[in-house]
Amino acid sequence: MRDYEVVYIFKSALGTEDIDARLQRYHEKILAAEGSEITAVEHWGKRQLAYPIDRNENGYYVVAQFSTEPGALPEFERLLKLDDELLRHLVVLSEGELAVPISLGDDDEDDDRRRGKRGDDNDDEAKVAAVDDTDADEADEADDEADDDADEADDDADEADDEADEADDEADEADEADDEVEEEEEDDTGAESDEGTDEEDKD
Repeated sequence: MRDYEVVYIFKSALGTEDIDARLQRYHEKILAAEGSEITAVEHWGKRQLAYPIDRNENGYYVVAQFSTEPGALPEFERLLKLDDELLRHLVVLSEGELAVPISLGDDDEDDDRRRGKRGDDNDDEAKVAAVDDTDADEADEADDEADDDADEADDDADEADDEADEADDEADEADEADDEVEEEEEDDTGAESDEGTDEEDKD
């Protein structure tokens, strides 16, 4: 058995009853493994996200600790990924007691009562930052893909411009050829007129 900690970020529009129902379904998947147990669940509540996720500015955070065999995690995380109401999740090895965000307590004494003893605030911030870093990496990947798509679109536009220029050049060459033909026809017509005039003069 190993001790784990999971951070859930739900859409803030969900009610607490919906969130509790989802947590129960998730945790049943963990408890299906023999000897597994949920040791703690903490609702952090609604918090502003570092940046919008699927147009959501805020998310509802829940942190839970559990013990299970490592082999039970893949099926558990697969269930999490199938829930469209779950914006993000992060599973890590537990470092001890449950983390509590600083903003939840009015002072250090409140935090001590919630956690059972004075905690390390830096550890709490690091765990929240870990979720935000995961989100930031995914956002960077999306930005890179968008840049690549924009570059491809620019290349396509450049090729279209080159083809249009070639078509214009061909049209200009065709116009010049038409002009030369017209000039030759005019020259031939003028020459015939001159021959007719010479014959009249002889008469």
